[in-house]
Amino acid sequence: MSTHTNDSASVLQLRVIVEAEDFDAAINFYRDTLGLPEQVAFEGDNGARVSILDAGRATLEISNPAQNRMIDQVETGERQGSGIRLAFEVTDGRGVTTKLAAAGATIIGEPRETPWRSLNSRLDAPAGLQITVFEELAEVPERAQRAGFGTADAR
Repeated sequence: MSTHTNDSASVLQLRVIVEAEDFDAAINFYRDTLGLPEQVAFEGDNGARVSILDAGRATLEISNPAQNRMIDQVETGERQGSGIRLAFEVTDGRGVTTKLAAAGATIIGEPRETPWRSLNSRLDAPAGLQITVFEELAEVPERAQRAGFGTADAR
């Protein structure tokens, strides 16, 4: 039985704040090309600008260094370094990867099927972010039957 419940969760939203030297290029990439709808935007004194983009459901994925090394190997064939990486679930992994590359991202890992049955690609994207684009190829119940998958409580 799980001891982790969300019945009284005090966190209502996960927001990742990214500083972009080229604000317009970042907005073009993430809002206009990737398709994250703008929820709200503000402009302030001295050229201050912010745009809050809706990325759908948010999760916080916490992994240890061994897991990061494994994911780097699966997605790109080599270690990419530590740090924060954003991952976006899409319905057409190959198409979105091509579209993002045309908009200025550098592909560092072409779309490939992973051991956990998703199609993942890795890109260097505007605002100094490394991103993963992934398309789920199997539903959670099917994936949960694979060795090594499931929740900590179920293991």
